[in-house]
Amino acid sequence: MNTTPSNIVIGTRGSDLALWQANFIKSKLKKIGLSAEIKIIKTQGDKLSNISFDKLEGKGFFTKEIEDELLNGTIDLAIHSHKDLPTSNPPGLLIAAVSEREDPADLLLILKDQVDINQKLSIKSGKTVGTSSSRRKAQLRALRPDLEVKDLRGNLQTRIQKLRDKYCHAIMVAKAGVLRLEMDLSEFYVEELDPSEFVPAPAQGVLALQIREKDHVLFKELQALNHPEVAEQIALERKVLNLFDGGCHTPLGCYCRKHENLFQVWTSRASIDSEFPDRLFMQAESTVGLAEKIVSKFAPTRKFPKTVFITRFLPENNYFRHALKKHAIEVDARSLIKTYPIIHKFDPFILKQTDWIFFSSKNAIEYFFQLKPELTEKTKLAVFGRSSEDTLRRMGRVPDFTGERLGIDITGIAKEFAKLAHGTTVLFPRAKDSLQTVQNELTPETKAIELPIYETVLEKQIEESSADVLIFTSPSNVEAYFSKHLLQSGQKVICLGKSTGKKAAEMGAPYVLPYSPDDLGLAEAVFGLD
Repeated sequence: MNTTPSNIVIGTRGSDLALWQANFIKSKLKKIGLSAEIKIIKTQGDKLSNISFDKLEGKGFFTKEIEDELLNGTIDLAIHSHKDLPTSNPPGLLIAAVSEREDPADLLLILKDQVDINQKLSIKSGKTVGTSSSRRKAQLRALRPDLEVKDLRGNLQTRIQKLRDKYCHAIMVAKAGVLRLEMDLSEFYVEELDPSEFVPAPAQGVLALQIREKDHVLFKELQALNHPEVAEQIALERKVLNLFDGGCHTPLGCYCRKHENLFQVWTSRASIDSEFPDRLFMQAESTVGLAEKIVSKFAPTRKFPKTVFITRFLPENNYFRHALKKHAIEVDARSLIKTYPIIHKFDPFILKQTDWIFFSSKNAIEYFFQLKPELTEKTKLAVFGRSSEDTLRRMGRVPDFTGERLGIDITGIAKEFAKLAHGTTVLFPRAKDSLQTVQNELTPETKAIELPIYETVLEKQIEESSADVLIFTSPSNVEAYFSKHLLQSGQKVICLGKSTGKKAAEMGAPYVLPYSPDDLGLAEAVFGLD
């Protein structure tokens, strides 16, 4: 086509969300001087409502009929949820532009009488979660193996109605659709799952604008709507999907973002949705060759470490222990330090004048709650990371601030909290002689109350480990081990947290730092070792 049609015909599915997407693009076209009308097209995926999504998504079941009409010339532009598209276009078609990316996170919607904040993902043990996505099933079962998963089909409103009707106790949906339709979810408990923790589908939250290859003028016009930075990131995600050649039959999550000039990529993959998924985190300055490098880590012939030593106790049902067990990796779990309380009660008046309590470690939380504090309703709780958040949940509280979810370093977390707590009083239960990173960033108008509640003592007898991988969970454990032993040839070191890594560097031990200092981060770090 050498000219743009005077009235562009947009092809779309007929659901409320699909129509929102089509109208959204129609309004964008109007802003650049192009008029359009919308044509609703029913796809095979709409007709086969009794078949599980893992048999449909990503294989053209929601796109083929629309693409056929585009090829036949009855429409000029097709609008798709990018994650529904196969990884290659039919001959004669191309993606002319992609939208900005809406929040790619998944949401867990829970009936309010089925909530248990002591649990990870906040749903009571043994309850039923509705989803037909194999990706969601695999990650959900890994994080909460006690839950039952039930197939759930239908558009967004249909699935939410099934939750109201108690077909299940919770459902999983994409946050992007909820935001676009401005849905009121106040009747449910809503838990947002961070994309670095619960990895979304490739291209989740992005719209694809598809046209005929020969429509050169329309292609040029649509560049005004294109977002090249989004296109680059989802191209990597979809290339990973393509290299695995699994479509959405494979329980695959892949999410790429640009952060401080680095491409950060999380991948979660299992062979079937009942298998424990492997996880990988990688970052690089360029996406060139990155998809191939990611996929090579999942090669079935790849060799893994035989043994891992970690300086903390791992319960039998621990996520990281399951990740190691999948690849027959033996684990030696033992701490090289002991901790002791240094106070057994404190003045309750302190809590009455406290606005925030900031916990920098799991030990600080556990020793603090042993004191049986009577927290007021107004007192807000803050933690550094997800591991501390899980510990706080076991105490029956959900933090009002979790620094790690901001995706920034420790100093950045401290600065963000300092803004939030400006002009308030903050209590810091902590280890004796611990670093005071957050305190140092507080504004002069903010009052800090220091509360050393435990101390750390190094074990005297520390047995050397010949494990292939040594994992250190605190600076004290690093000091305890390397003050007695040297790093053996071929051993790899993983450190939880930058302060632990700094201590390892001081002791002359090269180390790997997981993205997140928790079980998910550890699983990613061990899986990603060369």
